[in-house]
Amino acid sequence: MHGWIILDKPLGLGSTQGVSAVKRALRDGGYGPKKKDMPKVGHGGTLDPLATGVLPVAIGEATKLAGRMLDSDKVYDFTICFGVETDTLDAEGKEIARSDTYVDHADVEDVLVDFIGPIQQVPPAYSALKVDGERAYDLARAGETVALKKRDVTIHDLRFQNWWNEDGLQYATLTAHVSKGTYIRSLARDIARAVGSVGHVTYLRRTKAGPFGLEHAISLDKLADAAKERRLEELLLPLRAGLDDIPALLLTPGQAGLLRSGQQVTGTIADDGLVFAMLDDVPVALAEVQSGIVRVVRGFNL
Repeated sequence: MHGWIILDKPLGLGSTQGVSAVKRALRDGGYGPKKKDMPKVGHGGTLDPLATGVLPVAIGEATKLAGRMLDSDKVYDFTICFGVETDTLDAEGKEIARSDTYVDHADVEDVLVDFIGPIQQVPPAYSALKVDGERAYDLARAGETVALKKRDVTIHDLRFQNWWNEDGLQYATLTAHVSKGTYIRSLARDIARAVGSVGHVTYLRRTKAGPFGLEHAISLDKLADAAKERRLEELLLPLRAGLDDIPALLLTPGQAGLLRSGQQVTGTIADDGLVFAMLDDVPVALAEVQSGIVRVVRGFNL
C-alpha cells in the first residue's frame, strides 16, 4: 500500500486521530495484522478538531512526500461571527471582547482586498507553535500571556460568499486560498478588526489541500466499510497524485538503477526543476534536474 487516502475529517476529530483511523482500517483490511507489517502512515497538514474537510493521509512511500503537502496551498470556507472575540478565536473559547458596532456585508466586502497578497499576521495564542520550547496552547491554557511574533503569509484569493444576522450578531461566510502557515482564525480576527468590530470563527472547512479536493475525500464510515470488505485499494490514490504539478521524467532501466543507488544521471534532456522520475509505471524518485544532471531529492523503495 503506497499512496494517499483523503479523509473528509469530521468535526471534533484531530488530525492524529484521523491517521489512527486509517491505521485501524489497514489492520482491519489485513494490510498490517502485526505492528511490524504496518505500512508507514502520516498526514499532510494539520486540521483543528473544530475544522472539517480535506485531510490527506499518506501511506507507505507516500509519507516521503508529506512534507511537500504541508508546504502546499490550502483553500478554506469559513464563517466569521462579528461582535464577539474569544480567546481561542473560535467558538470553543471564552469571550474576551465584545463590540456593539453594526457590521454590514458591504463593509466586509470592501476590506477584503486589503488582505489579498503577502501579509503579516499574528498566530492565535491557542496554536501548536512553540514559545521557549513549550506549545503556545499549553501556556495559554495555564493562564500565561503568550506573545507570538508576526509571520509572513500570502492570501492568494479571498471571496465573500454569504451574509446573515442572528441574535443581534452579524455573520459572513468567506472562501480563502492561502499559503502554508496561514491561520484562518487570525485572518478572521483581523478582518473583524478592520471593519471596526471584533470576531471569531464559527465554521471552518478545508475544501482543498495541495492537489486534493473534496471530490477525492471519503468519510470515516466509508473508510471503515472498505476495510471490512477488503477493498481499501479502491480508495487509494496513487503516489503520483501528490505530485500532479510536477512533470514526469521517463527513465531507462540503467538510469533508474543509478538513481536508486543514490547516484546522479547525466545528459538528460529536460527542463531544470523538480521531476517525478519513473521507470515505466513505477515511481523511482522525486528528483531535481539542473543543466541536464538529475539528482535524487526523495527516493522511493518500490
